[in-house]
Amino acid sequence: MSEKSEPSVWQGFKAFLMRGNVIDLAVAVVIGAAFTKIVNSVVEGVINPLVGAFGTQSLDSYSSCLKGGCTGTGDSATGVRILWGSVLGATLTFLITAAVVYFLMVLPMSKYLARQEARRKAKESAGEVIEVSELEVLKEIRDALIAQRGSGHGPSKPDRS
Repeated sequence: MSEKSEPSVWQGFKAFLMRGNVIDLAVAVVIGAAFTKIVNSVVEGVINPLVGAFGTQSLDSYSSCLKGGCTGTGDSATGVRILWGSVLGATLTFLITAAVVYFLMVLPMSKYLARQEARRKAKESAGEVIEVSELEVLKEIRDALIAQRGSGHGPSKPDRS
């Protein structure tokens, strides 16, 4: 009775790490982290000052109270405070990130892939046209040879069809 040797946990883990999609995912996470820093800088350096032209420069300071007057900050705060400014800042960060990803990455890649597909289809249809025209030429040659045989201009062989 022979036993199959099962791969060890270490070998399975190594195979998992060596797959291409794990490496691609790791690269995407690193690029995403760097990209997040850029977007956060845009929000902090450009968007917040624009909002600050109409109110305070820090979106985090925008809040509303649900119950009673909100006084104080931190542990000494009273009232129920809703910090909607931080939600607004996070929403702006998300929208900017989504717009940049869409307009700089997704849209150009979609257009590129559509062009590649159109070129591939054009090459395929051109190949079909060439094949059809070659077939037509061969048929014409065959018909000419049959007509030549029938008129007695060449060696006539019995028809095999």
